[in-house]
Amino acid sequence: MLQRFYPDLWLDSAYDIDFESIRKKGVHALIFDIDNTLVPHGAPADDRAIALFKRLHELGFSMVLLSNNKEPRVKSFCDRVAGATYIYKAGKPGRRGYEKAMERMKATKAETVFIGDQLFTDVWGARRCGIYSILVKPIDKKEEIQIVLKRYLEKLVLHFYKKRG
Repeated sequence: MLQRFYPDLWLDSAYDIDFESIRKKGVHALIFDIDNTLVPHGAPADDRAIALFKRLHELGFSMVLLSNNKEPRVKSFCDRVAGATYIYKAGKPGRRGYEKAMERMKATKAETVFIGDQLFTDVWGARRCGIYSILVKPIDKKEEIQIVLKRYLEKLVLHFYKKRG
Protein backbone atom coordinates (compact mmCIF):
# COMPACT_ATOMS: atom_id res chain seq x y z
CA MET A 1 0.00 0.00 0.00
CA LEU A 2 2.79 2.45 0.82
CA GLN A 3 4.40 1.70 -2.55
CA ARG A 4 2.01 4.14 -4.23
CA PHE A 5 4.00 6.91 -2.53
CA TYR A 6 7.48 5.58 -3.34
CA PRO A 7 9.53 7.66 -5.77
CA ASP A 8 11.41 5.98 -8.59
CA LEU A 9 14.55 7.77 -7.44
CA TRP A 10 15.42 9.71 -4.28
CA LEU A 11 18.26 12.26 -4.36
CA ASP A 12 19.57 15.05 -2.18
CA SER A 13 18.83 17.83 -4.66
CA ALA A 14 17.31 18.63 -8.04
CA TYR A 15 20.73 20.06 -8.82
CA ASP A 16 22.30 16.59 -8.42
CA ILE A 17 20.24 14.94 -11.17
CA ASP A 18 22.17 13.58 -14.16
CA PHE A 19 20.00 15.23 -16.79
CA GLU A 20 22.35 14.25 -19.60
CA SER A 21 21.71 10.54 -18.87
CA ILE A 22 17.98 11.14 -18.65
CA ARG A 23 18.03 12.87 -22.04
CA LYS A 24 19.95 9.96 -23.59
CA LYS A 25 17.15 7.62 -22.44
CA GLY A 26 14.65 9.48 -24.63
CA VAL A 27 13.16 11.76 -22.00
CA HIS A 28 12.55 15.25 -23.34
CA ALA A 29 9.93 16.58 -20.91
CA LEU A 30 10.53 17.67 -17.32
CA ILE A 31 7.89 18.70 -14.81
CA PHE A 32 9.19 20.55 -11.76
CA ASP A 33 7.69 21.57 -8.47
CA ILE A 34 9.10 24.93 -7.36
CA ASP A 35 8.97 25.55 -3.62
CA ASN A 36 11.55 23.61 -1.63
CA THR A 37 12.46 21.70 -4.79
CA LEU A 38 14.31 24.43 -6.69
CA VAL A 39 14.40 27.27 -4.13
CA PRO A 40 13.25 27.77 -0.53
CA HIS A 41 9.49 28.25 -0.17
CA GLY A 42 8.43 31.59 -1.65
CA ALA A 43 11.91 32.57 -2.86
CA PRO A 44 12.48 33.96 -6.37
CA ALA A 45 14.45 32.03 -8.96
CA ASP A 46 18.09 32.35 -7.93
CA ASP A 47 21.25 32.14 -10.04
CA ARG A 48 21.46 28.38 -9.54
CA ALA A 49 17.89 27.81 -10.80
CA ILE A 50 18.40 30.17 -13.72
CA ALA A 51 21.61 28.36 -14.74
CA LEU A 52 19.92 24.95 -14.41
CA PHE A 53 17.01 25.89 -16.67
CA LYS A 54 19.39 27.45 -19.22
CA ARG A 55 21.38 24.20 -19.31
CA LEU A 56 18.24 22.06 -19.57
CA HIS A 57 16.92 24.23 -22.40
CA GLU A 58 20.26 23.81 -24.22
CA LEU A 59 19.99 20.02 -23.75
CA GLY A 60 16.67 20.13 -25.57
CA PHE A 61 14.28 19.59 -22.68
CA SER A 62 10.78 21.03 -22.55
CA MET A 63 9.90 22.11 -19.01
CA VAL A 64 6.76 22.92 -17.09
CA LEU A 65 6.61 24.27 -13.55
CA LEU A 66 3.67 22.56 -11.83
CA SER A 67 2.60 24.19 -8.59
CA ASN A 68 -0.38 24.23 -6.27
CA ASN A 69 0.50 27.85 -5.55
CA LYS A 70 -1.25 30.92 -6.97
CA GLU A 71 -0.35 32.44 -10.32
CA PRO A 72 1.63 35.49 -9.10
CA ARG A 73 4.08 33.20 -7.27
CA VAL A 74 4.47 30.70 -10.10
CA LYS A 75 4.58 33.28 -12.91
CA SER A 76 7.24 35.38 -11.18
CA PHE A 77 9.48 32.34 -10.82
CA CYS A 78 8.84 31.20 -14.39
CA ASP A 79 9.60 34.65 -15.80
CA ARG A 80 13.16 34.40 -14.47
CA VAL A 81 14.03 30.96 -15.87
CA ALA A 82 14.54 30.17 -19.55
CA GLY A 83 12.49 27.77 -21.61
CA ALA A 84 9.76 26.89 -19.11
CA THR A 85 6.03 27.39 -18.92
CA TYR A 86 3.86 26.98 -15.85
CA ILE A 87 0.64 25.62 -14.45
CA TYR A 88 -0.59 27.16 -11.20
CA LYS A 89 -3.24 25.86 -8.79
CA ALA A 90 -2.42 22.47 -10.30
CA GLY A 91 -4.40 20.41 -7.81
CA LYS A 92 -1.58 17.97 -7.09
CA PRO A 93 -1.82 15.04 -6.48
CA GLY A 94 -4.68 15.07 -8.99
CA ARG A 95 -3.84 13.88 -12.50
CA ARG A 96 -5.14 16.87 -14.42
CA GLY A 97 -2.11 19.17 -13.95
CA TYR A 98 0.39 16.45 -14.84
CA GLU A 99 -1.59 15.48 -17.94
CA LYS A 100 -1.92 19.11 -19.00
CA ALA A 101 1.85 19.55 -18.60
CA MET A 102 2.57 16.50 -20.77
CA GLU A 103 0.08 17.67 -23.38
CA ARG A 104 1.71 21.10 -23.44
CA MET A 105 5.13 19.50 -24.00
CA LYS A 106 3.77 16.97 -26.53
CA ALA A 107 5.20 14.19 -24.40
CA THR A 108 4.14 10.71 -23.40
CA LYS A 109 4.50 9.27 -19.90
CA ALA A 110 7.65 7.46 -21.00
CA GLU A 111 9.17 10.73 -22.23
CA THR A 112 8.46 12.62 -19.01
CA VAL A 113 10.12 12.90 -15.59
CA PHE A 114 8.71 14.71 -12.57
CA ILE A 115 10.91 16.31 -9.88
CA GLY A 116 9.52 17.39 -6.50
CA ASP A 117 10.09 17.41 -2.74
CA GLN A 118 6.83 16.02 -1.34
CA LEU A 119 5.58 12.43 -1.36
CA PHE A 120 1.87 13.01 -0.87
CA THR A 121 1.46 15.67 -3.54
CA ASP A 122 4.36 15.57 -5.99
CA VAL A 123 5.38 11.91 -6.12
CA TRP A 124 1.93 10.43 -5.60
CA GLY A 125 0.49 12.57 -8.38
CA ALA A 126 3.26 11.56 -10.78
CA ARG A 127 2.83 7.88 -9.92
CA ARG A 128 -0.93 8.12 -10.43
CA CYS A 129 -0.18 9.29 -13.98
CA GLY A 130 2.53 6.70 -14.62
CA ILE A 131 5.30 9.31 -14.78
CA TYR A 132 8.80 8.55 -13.52
CA SER A 133 9.27 10.51 -10.29
CA ILE A 134 12.35 11.88 -8.61
CA LEU A 135 12.00 12.92 -4.98
CA VAL A 136 14.49 15.46 -3.70
CA LYS A 137 15.13 16.51 -0.13
CA PRO A 138 13.52 19.84 0.82
CA ILE A 139 15.89 22.78 0.45
CA ASP A 140 14.69 24.57 3.58
CA LYS A 141 13.57 23.10 6.91
CA LYS A 142 11.27 26.08 7.55
CA GLU A 143 7.84 25.22 6.13
CA GLU A 144 4.16 25.94 6.59
CA ILE A 145 2.50 23.96 9.40
CA GLN A 146 0.42 21.73 7.11
CA ILE A 147 3.59 20.66 5.29
CA VAL A 148 5.45 20.08 8.57
CA LEU A 149 2.71 17.67 9.65
CA LYS A 150 2.91 15.78 6.34
CA ARG A 151 6.68 15.49 6.73
CA TYR A 152 6.18 13.27 9.80
CA LEU A 153 4.12 10.85 7.71
CA GLU A 154 6.65 11.08 4.90
CA LYS A 155 9.40 9.97 7.30
CA LEU A 156 7.42 6.80 8.01
CA VAL A 157 6.89 6.04 4.32
CA LEU A 158 10.53 6.76 3.51
CA HIS A 159 11.64 4.45 6.31
CA PHE A 160 9.90 1.56 4.56
CA TYR A 161 11.13 2.76 1.16
CA LYS A 162 14.75 2.58 2.39
CA LYS A 163 14.15 -0.73 4.13
CA ARG A 164 13.01 -2.44 0.94
CA GLY A 165 16.44 -1.74 -0.54
